[in-house]
Amino acid sequence: MAKALEGVRILDFTHVQSGPTCTQLLGWFGADVLKVERPGVGDATRGQLRDIPDVDSLYFTMLNHNKRSLTLNSKNEKGKEVLESLIKACDVLVENFAPGALDRMGFPWARIQELNPRMIYASVKGFGPGPYEDCKVYENVAQCTGGSASTTGFDDGPPTVTGAQIGDSGTGLHLALGIVTALFQRERSGRGQRVLTAMQDSVLNLCRVKLRDQQRLAHGPLTEYPQYPNGTFGDAVPRSGNASGGGQPGWILKCKGWESDPNAYIYFITQAAVWPAICEVIGRQEWIEDPEYATPVARLPKLEYIFATIEEWTKTKDKVEAMDILNPLNIPCGPILSMKEVAAEPSLRATGTVVEVDHPTRGKYLSVGNPIKMSDSPSEVTRSPLLGEHTEEILKGVLGMSDEEIAEARSAGAI
Repeated sequence: MAKALEGVRILDFTHVQSGPTCTQLLGWFGADVLKVERPGVGDATRGQLRDIPDVDSLYFTMLNHNKRSLTLNSKNEKGKEVLESLIKACDVLVENFAPGALDRMGFPWARIQELNPRMIYASVKGFGPGPYEDCKVYENVAQCTGGSASTTGFDDGPPTVTGAQIGDSGTGLHLALGIVTALFQRERSGRGQRVLTAMQDSVLNLCRVKLRDQQRLAHGPLTEYPQYPNGTFGDAVPRSGNASGGGQPGWILKCKGWESDPNAYIYFITQAAVWPAICEVIGRQEWIEDPEYATPVARLPKLEYIFATIEEWTKTKDKVEAMDILNPLNIPCGPILSMKEVAAEPSLRATGTVVEVDHPTRGKYLSVGNPIKMSDSPSEVTRSPLLGEHTEEILKGVLGMSDEEIAEARSAGAI
């Protein structure tokens, strides 16, 4: 069975996280990803956050599966010739350099179009056109400028970044969609195009419900936020703690063992349709008919008390036990799973969402697999490449260079 992107060749000039997330996803779908790295140095993450001396870090290995590594000095004249040949031989070039870096190397978009009119040139940038377009951006900067941090955390505390990499990995996912869409359009137009994804834009796209709430705020308080009815609302969307952000109120509640286990909690949603079942399970049957509690509108001002009452029940059950009781009653809930628990979860291993990979110098390690499952396109996770591991293989197989030409490029310092 063929993979979805088999036959598509990616020239991967990405590093750290946002770009590699994108190209790894394309590699999982079968694209041939040629990762271009600096000779002797490689992607900076190879050496960052190392847990084993002199071995590629997990930071690198978990972002660079299903790729081939080619070392190339693109500042060297012979190296530039090789790069020109690679541009002609590939379908997509992906980069997340600082603004203008490829232009300074002598490869602006106009030059790339000359070399290969079918080339799709995809970039991650921190900001789109505007006052900040030349600024460097990292994960947490993107979270802060895209609206996430201002709306995360509790009202009486500072803005908070989230542990999910919505800036880096989130932008990589958006860019992958842009690339696949451009490839689809190229089938009709025959032409490549520029694809640009700004990290600020991607974070905002993932925070769209908060932009929704900013506009609702002009027409009165946000009744599903914990500030209602006793708190105050300013002129911007406030932080809402663990409130659900949807039409159904939710909160994180303590479970048995919370005193010593930082993750002994469950997320509990008081969905209107199952309110009678909630009242039954926590032993407050009188709330089913009581007009003070019987309707969602009546319950809104009392949510803090209602969740505190439900928590008295959840504190008598461990989080999995609570889930087992609530699930058959269709009460929406979910245990707070630690990374340790996620890593050990058998169902995630069975679906390939968590995979064990064997690496020649690191040994076995866990990684995420492809989160997108397709019925007619297999997806497998192969290990990340060692630095320059496939240089000769790519020069011979993709560019058709002879042993003599490769030796010449090596002696010139190009590879």
